[in-house]
Amino acid sequence: MHQQKIGLLPLYIKLYDDSCPELRTKIDAFLHTLKDEFEKRNISVVKSEVCRIKEEFEDAVADFEKADVDAIVTIHLAYSPSLESSDVLAKTKLPVIILDTTPNFEFDAQQDTSKIDYNHGIHGVQDMCNLLIRNHKPFQIEAGHWSHSDVLDRVANWAKAAHLANVMKNIRVGRIGESFTGMGDFFLPKQMLESTIGIQTVEADAKNLLNYYEAVTPQEIENEMAADKEKFNILTNCDAHRVSVQTGLAVRKWALQNQLSAYTFNFLAINKASGLPVAPFLEAGKAMASGVGFAGEGDVLTAALVGTLLSTYPETTFAEMFCPDWKNHSVFISHMGEMNVNLSADTPSLIDIPFAYTDADRPVIAVGRYKAGKAWLVNLAPGPDDKLSLIVVPVEMLDVTAQDNMKDVVRGWFKPPVELPEFLQAYSRLGGTHHSALIYGDVGDDIIRFGKIMGWDVKSI
Repeated sequence: MHQQKIGLLPLYIKLYDDSCPELRTKIDAFLHTLKDEFEKRNISVVKSEVCRIKEEFEDAVADFEKADVDAIVTIHLAYSPSLESSDVLAKTKLPVIILDTTPNFEFDAQQDTSKIDYNHGIHGVQDMCNLLIRNHKPFQIEAGHWSHSDVLDRVANWAKAAHLANVMKNIRVGRIGESFTGMGDFFLPKQMLESTIGIQTVEADAKNLLNYYEAVTPQEIENEMAADKEKFNILTNCDAHRVSVQTGLAVRKWALQNQLSAYTFNFLAINKASGLPVAPFLEAGKAMASGVGFAGEGDVLTAALVGTLLSTYPETTFAEMFCPDWKNHSVFISHMGEMNVNLSADTPSLIDIPFAYTDADRPVIAVGRYKAGKAWLVNLAPGPDDKLSLIVVPVEMLDVTAQDNMKDVVRGWFKPPVELPEFLQAYSRLGGTHHSALIYGDVGDDIIRFGKIMGWDVKSI
């Protein structure tokens, strides 16, 4: 998991430094307090000097961009004329989160009038927000007293969302083979993925894959097979296991060498000429367990989504809705051989399966049943005019207490938040694709904030 990093931008007015320089002692102390509070929340803070005029804002934002912060958090330490900061903030690609707070909790008739100078930043916020809107710069704003409300927690949550957005906008996704022919819902040309989101697609080369495969040493294979014996029930023969392990280690080396945070492969592209003797299903499950994203069928978009979510939420997996269980009002999720193996209710089993699609060998896959618990189905759906929608659905992953006849497949069942027909209708009306991410935990609000930071149309069912 990566740490969030913000640029803390303090806004002030030069007039006060010129006429009342003594104010800065308390102003600077309050700024230091806020920095400490964010660091207590496990947020790395890059703090600029107090900014008053345009040139100072330009220098501060340039430093934030150079430091690759996830977002700029502004704090008005007093009124600050908006034309000094608004153009600079409107031009940066960094998200802007506005912390609207003051040092004092009470400001009634009993308050000392000298405290006005330390507590009147809110009209500076209003001035700046008006200009940001007129300059078409999106922003998030949270208001409240810094120590008598949860405002800093709310800002920290936006910082987490901004971190996810930063990962998504800079992610490198590998692809073995082309996207599955005819599957249109998740497909976007790689040039569009990069220009609209920032996703970089790294194409695998068969010759290079073969080189990675041949570079795997016997000792590496033995070590990995020994590790598998600790993690899995081995129900396949040693030779098949060895070939899938060597293939997986080759893919792992390829991903590491190319600095990939996610990858995808089209199983129809795995054949004797592809550089890999078997489809790397087993490695895909291990990759997700280690924090590397994955999606099937050459789906770069969903692989990027899964990889981004895994950077913060380790209980994330690639998932696909397969079959409706009308009687029990639930949905069966599965895939050919890929699941985050850490999410299995019991120890996953390694089995080899028939593979009649190409001349590749029988692959070994890890099979298990997804554990029960609260989770969220998250889908990133392309729409018209190059727009994207993020669909988020709270689901209940179900336990299986009766006989389980599906022990040879990746499997799980979830109950949607509404009746099954209503859910399926609503999902397809929103344009949800057949490839999604599944995340365990109480993360819905975080994912919604992430979608908003990305500028996507966020939809809930």
